[in-house]
Amino acid sequence: MTGPVRNGRAMIAAMAPRLDPRSWRFVLVAPDTAPQLLGAATGTFREGESVSAIIPSQLADELGIEGPDFAHITLMVHSDLESVGLTAAVASALADAGIACNMVAAYHHDHAFVPATRGEEALAILERLSSDQG
Repeated sequence: MTGPVRNGRAMIAAMAPRLDPRSWRFVLVAPDTAPQLLGAATGTFREGESVSAIIPSQLADELGIEGPDFAHITLMVHSDLESVGLTAAVASALADAGIACNMVAAYHHDHAFVPATRGEEALAILERLSSDQG
């Protein structure tokens, strides 16, 4: 893997979005389910009120945790955490299509969580956005 890409246009051109075949759910972590949730989470965040985790929807169903399901799209470009433009471009392109987008940044990649029923559509939009920048 090469070093992080810093230029906004270059990040968009190289984002190579990839759709995870599983669906995911944002849940609150309770003490009684913490081991299962945190062990399966693709991401967590501690807020003042609680800890949130993003877990496979199948596990949430097994544990009786309801909520909307999301498709997970990974932007495969290794984006610089201090760069500008990638999140705005992705969120704007999806918003123009009426698709909600929850962005999560990690060390190597950015991740978009969109309503599960619109995952394929969101992927196509992001692929088009990327090719337009290339």
